[in-house]
Amino acid sequence: MLVPILIFDVALVAWSLHLMEKAYEHKEFSLMLAGILVALAAAAMLVVYFLMGNCMSYLLQVT
Repeated sequence: MLVPILIFDVALVAWSLHLMEKAYEHKEFSLMLAGILVALAAAAMLVVYFLMGNCMSYLLQVT
C-alpha cells in the first residue's frame, strides 16, 4: 500500500513544483499559494499514513 501512496505523493510534489514555476514566471501569488498548498497536502498525506500505520499495528498487538 505504501508504493501507490508514494507514487501519488511524488506526482503531487511534481505538480506543486510546476505550479510554483508558473507562478514565478507570471508573478502570480495565487499559483504560488496553490503550489504550497499542494505540497503541504502531500506531506500531510504521508504523515497520516505513517501515523495510521503505527496506530493499526498497536491496535493489532493489543487484541
